[in-house]
Amino acid sequence: MQTEARAGGAYPGSVTPRLILASRSPARTKLLADAGIGHDRLVSDVDEDAVVREQGAVGPEETAMLLARAKAEAVAGLPEAAGGLVIGCDSVFEFGGEVHGKPLDPATATARIRAMRGRSGVLHTGHWLVDTRDPADGGTGFSGGAPASAEVHFAQMSDDEVAAYVATGEPLEVAGSFTIDSLGASFVDRVEGDVHAVIGLSLSTLRTLLRETGVSVPQLWTTHG
Repeated sequence: MQTEARAGGAYPGSVTPRLILASRSPARTKLLADAGIGHDRLVSDVDEDAVVREQGAVGPEETAMLLARAKAEAVAGLPEAAGGLVIGCDSVFEFGGEVHGKPLDPATATARIRAMRGRSGVLHTGHWLVDTRDPADGGTGFSGGAPASAEVHFAQMSDDEVAAYVATGEPLEVAGSFTIDSLGASFVDRVEGDVHAVIGLSLSTLRTLLRETGVSVPQLWTTHG
């Protein structure tokens, strides 16, 4: 388990709930920080392959939702998460009728990126929110989620460009073997849909889920300057 302390203060004049991101993804925590949303991180070791095997064959969007829920519920059960709003996320890339998670090794990443160049696929990100707050502190007991998706169109890439990108190691640990907020951005022609979902966390979806718990995004803003 990994935990990181929250920085910043409450938006003036509001009560600040504690948002907990159930993810070790630096892209997700940066996305929240850039949007001014204060949060902690708590990560538990969910065996993603085991969760999917137990559920059986499901589609890419359902897989993303299944894993997001597993991560959120695992963290929500930790003593350190008591009194917080836990958001779990997971991303799955759908390409050519197949589900692409993290490639993990250079050979798989190279084969996937070569197949993807000049074509498009859909990135699905599942979100699951668990309200662990006590009712006396405004807790609702809410546990629910929603997906967010976007179609990603890739540029034509030379074999040398593919090799150079894979050699950085960046595509090995991300769904679909690409990013749009780092080195891989140069190889994406356009995104149709929620661009934040492609990064790994849809801010508009988070806002919608938070409203189910009676919490607004401004309550989570940290002070600046």
